[in-house]
Amino acid sequence: MRFRQFVIVAFRSITRNRMRSLLTMLGIIIGLASVIALVALGKGSQADIKDKISSLGTNLIMVKPGSTMSHGVKGGAGSRSCLSMDDVVAISNFAPNVGHVSPVIRVSGQVIAGSENWSTTIEGVDVSYPIIRNYEVALGSFFTSRDIKVKAKVAVLGQTVVDELFYGQNPVGMRIRIGAIPFDVVGVLSEKGQSAMGNDQDDIIFVPSTTALYRMSDGETVHDIMASAVSESSLDLAQSEIENVLRKTHRISSDDEDDFEIRNQTEIVSMATQVTSTLTILLSTVAGVSLLVGGIGVMNIMLVSVTERTREIGILLAIGARSSDILTQFLLEAVILSLSGGIIGILTGLGIAIGLGSTLGIHAVFDPFMMFASVVFTVIIGVFFGYYPAQKASRLNPIDAMRYD
Repeated sequence: MRFRQFVIVAFRSITRNRMRSLLTMLGIIIGLASVIALVALGKGSQADIKDKISSLGTNLIMVKPGSTMSHGVKGGAGSRSCLSMDDVVAISNFAPNVGHVSPVIRVSGQVIAGSENWSTTIEGVDVSYPIIRNYEVALGSFFTSRDIKVKAKVAVLGQTVVDELFYGQNPVGMRIRIGAIPFDVVGVLSEKGQSAMGNDQDDIIFVPSTTALYRMSDGETVHDIMASAVSESSLDLAQSEIENVLRKTHRISSDDEDDFEIRNQTEIVSMATQVTSTLTILLSTVAGVSLLVGGIGVMNIMLVSVTERTREIGILLAIGARSSDILTQFLLEAVILSLSGGIIGILTGLGIAIGLGSTLGIHAVFDPFMMFASVVFTVIIGVFFGYYPAQKASRLNPIDAMRYD
């Protein structure tokens, strides 16, 4: 028999019992649809997390104070005041793989503009901070190096602050009051939205670092240091240089632990996506079990088919069909059942991923290789679970088979 004839006979056998064939494919359809949808949504979630983390800054390195220790009780990250402007200068001078560095002096306060007021975070930063954190100025301009030197009382507002204090107005050139200190608004930042941690990145006011340090804080404490590496490939090297510089400026001996913490963008992405990756793998594994169940269903139905068609097999063998022809015929039927279920499952999975993605606000990411691998896997299932019934059919004795009732 030619291959074309094998295919025609296989399709006739499958379509002869449409409902049974559909129920046979159902396990494979459900399993593969689940895998495709979960992987697409999982990859989409990871991509969204990476995009949000990328919005934090380019090749970002964050330096935070370490934890205090009192009578064996740790105060938690950031509870120690150990960073200073001297550290910022040292990093800038002695860490060649650091492209930009800025102190962050963080205070909270009530901001008043006319009859409106709003409680927000005020950060004193350097002129390089927008480059480090990928902030763009929508209106006006950022403050200058001269503003840093003279401790100018100027401010750049985030979009949330603008909406609360100057809804529908251009605030550039207008005056606000932070606590008792008047500030002139020189710029408005472009909207950034929420960070990966869920914080509103637009609910903020930037002022010159020296202004925040000496007019609004204690004149000594730098809460964070933000830096960016000269390139993505030098991120780890830049982090190592910052660590070495700070250990020297803080006079930490080789036997003592750091009194500060450093995190880079790669670590943040890894930590943020690890949970998503693990969950996706676990759910996909569970869904993959249903594929095996579907394969067992294929084998079960093919065994039933062999039993029902015993006399037909005997006649074929009696008129000259070879055992290999019978083996090929039933094996092909199993592969077609699995492959058909696989294709339907992939299309169903695509639909589920798109539907759930739009409902949950997740951009589904489809991997072409995953689609191809799924098709190959369904063919393997068909061959693996269809081989035993096909072999059983090919070994039937023609005379006994024709007598079967």
